[in-house]
Amino acid sequence: MTYKQTLDFMFSQLPMFHRIGAAAYKADLTNTIALCMAAGNPQDHFKTIHIAGTNGKGSVSNMLASVLQEMGLRTGLYTSPHLKDFRERIRVNGRMISQKNVIGFIREYKQEIDLIRPSFFEMTVAMAFDHFKKEGIDIAVIETGLGGRLDSTNIISPLVSVITNISYDHMQFLGDTLDKIAWEKAGIIKPGIPVVIGESQEKIREIFVQKCLDSGSEMLFADELFQAISVSGAWTGGNKLLIDVLRKGKPFIRQIASPLPGNYQLKNIVTLMGTCELLHKSGIMPGKEIIQRGIEKVLINTGFAGRWQVLNESPLTICDTGHNEAGLKEVLDQIKQIPFKVLHFVFGVVNDKQIGHILDMLPRHAVYYFCKADIPRALDAAELKIEAGKKGLSGSAYTSVKAALETAQKNAGKDDLVFIGGSTFVVAEVI
Repeated sequence: MTYKQTLDFMFSQLPMFHRIGAAAYKADLTNTIALCMAAGNPQDHFKTIHIAGTNGKGSVSNMLASVLQEMGLRTGLYTSPHLKDFRERIRVNGRMISQKNVIGFIREYKQEIDLIRPSFFEMTVAMAFDHFKKEGIDIAVIETGLGGRLDSTNIISPLVSVITNISYDHMQFLGDTLDKIAWEKAGIIKPGIPVVIGESQEKIREIFVQKCLDSGSEMLFADELFQAISVSGAWTGGNKLLIDVLRKGKPFIRQIASPLPGNYQLKNIVTLMGTCELLHKSGIMPGKEIIQRGIEKVLINTGFAGRWQVLNESPLTICDTGHNEAGLKEVLDQIKQIPFKVLHFVFGVVNDKQIGHILDMLPRHAVYYFCKADIPRALDAAELKIEAGKKGLSGSAYTSVKAALETAQKNAGKDDLVFIGGSTFVVAEVI
């Protein structure tokens, strides 16, 4: 098969959660185990760090991979979903897996794939592990796709397990309370393997404490040891955020010039610091200068995109992939810090979200450009407009993300702000 034919096979013959939703979700590790076994259990041939959480795991994964690269380690990075190119999901030292290697994996294991019938995600996880083994990496940063306990990535034995935070998302699979969601995320905690919890959330703290006690795992609440502070004032459109990091209240790293300017990245940097702290006990010891370089070079080292990304300066046009209640709250808090005359909000969501609470959060003063990403799982723009109207949000529906953005930028004055968000897939189409 050609590369296009290979992708068509992967996308159409096998279910893909990010496109079609619930029908593709498989709460079982059997297929992943079987396919990796057929490939010689490649995940056992390199060190790993496992990262779960509702929000921030992509940012933490990319910053951590960048730090490890700055140490001179040959570093694999597995993340999801992709924005533009499927190959973004699987990288070694920032380089995406080649088209040739994508084709090669499917060709090599086509017989097993036909027999096992793995989901898109299960197959992609096995492909990543196989690629990392063949590339001879030293260590891989592995981001969970959905949940933790039954996520396809949860067949590894990492040096450190990381849980960024817990909030409401994918409740149809993970449970309708924070306790249930936290329990699913805590499923990546394994006996004797140290655990970093990014945020010490009082309501669910005991779940992690008990899980670590049961597993005999050392645990660190990162935000009880580290603090990250913005020292550059309110962000008004520049492309850097200056950050000081404190450890036990004392200066630790000064003046980190983060290329990820969203203030919500302060929490992610704290999680990163906690992870580096526990990695020391595994013999991987990034120093302060290396950590700082890793953060500052994350876009160069890993190709990370879509987090408070400035697309245009006039009118100021920004996109962000935050798409659940907690993620959007951080984004909206960031928007409040920017001076503008009118907010033009290009907005689309997927159809399996409980969007009532999200719509309640959105600013009433904005002009909305409702749109539908080009995936089956996206909510129809006209339907979204109707639901938004019930919440006092006004705007028009557009036939495509592109049409919505072009209209927003045309209507915006030089002192206005155009923001694109609500769904990873809306952002993917504008980057």
